[in-house]
Amino acid sequence: MKQQLEEIMQRAKEKLSLVKEKSELEEIRLAFLGKKGELTAILKGMGALSAEERPKIGQIANQVREYIEEAIESKGIELSAKELEQKLKAEKVDVTMPSKKTMIGGRHPLSSVIEEISRIFIGMGYEIAEGPEVELDYYNFEALNTPKNHPARDAQDTFYFTENILLRSQTSPVQARVMQSQKPPIKIICPGKVYRADEIDATHSPVFHQIEGLVIDKGVTMGDLKGTLELFAKNIFGESTKIRLRPHHFPFTEPSCEVDVSCWSCGGEGCRTCKGEGWIEILGAGMVHPNVLKECGIDPEVYSGFAFGLGVERTAMGRFGIKDLRLFYENDLRFLKQF
Repeated sequence: MKQQLEEIMQRAKEKLSLVKEKSELEEIRLAFLGKKGELTAILKGMGALSAEERPKIGQIANQVREYIEEAIESKGIELSAKELEQKLKAEKVDVTMPSKKTMIGGRHPLSSVIEEISRIFIGMGYEIAEGPEVELDYYNFEALNTPKNHPARDAQDTFYFTENILLRSQTSPVQARVMQSQKPPIKIICPGKVYRADEIDATHSPVFHQIEGLVIDKGVTMGDLKGTLELFAKNIFGESTKIRLRPHHFPFTEPSCEVDVSCWSCGGEGCRTCKGEGWIEILGAGMVHPNVLKECGIDPEVYSGFAFGLGVERTAMGRFGIKDLRLFYENDLRFLKQF
């Protein structure tokens, strides 16, 4: 039996010397030390030995077991070290090579224009107000002097969920909400997305952006409105820009006006951009209608105010000389990289 144990140790030594993968070590362990292993089989036969031989053979068997266990552990450490060395060689980095170019994103042109316009009005003391895009019919129309039977409703192509819930067609509902929840003086701008059932073309989209402004205080006049818009136009389009107010009608303002700026391409002389007129319409404005003030709990005998609204896309088109609104939404990097 002593000879058998010595042969087992020798075979284990030979097999371990040939191992190249760590997975083979478990096979060797089971072959010699497992329940059906060679050494286990020898130990099971020790009951047939005499009382004198049993301790001697048991001691040799324990030495063989310890040798095999230590040899397997040592071989595992050796193979792990070799694997790590090979991995480090395979993942070796040449620090002298130029690094891969990292693409850094930029701000979308519409976001840039919204931020620029916001900065201009914040510099004039305005605060930013926000409201829900899924709006109540009351705030989108009725609170703004546009009841259900008002003819202005016919001109609004609105996305309705139910009779009373819709996608806002303007950011004006934010103004109504602020007037109902805040006492004058009020001086806010309301940037955000709006939705109308328009066909997509070079100048229209079913989703676009607006920035509306509202000022409510004692003694606010049309002159304040004109001065504010003139300052805004010069900041966004250049110091030489002029503005022009034309009479118009909006249900929520009285008097109302359309506001034009001198053409950014020709300076007012007339060109293809302004269709030879020298002026380009950019926004609508007017004095807040007394009915709107009353509906929002503000006394029109004490307070007055003005409101205005401009399309961000149209402003951005003028700002950057873009002819087609659809370019803002096509996510073409060749276009967006210019900004």
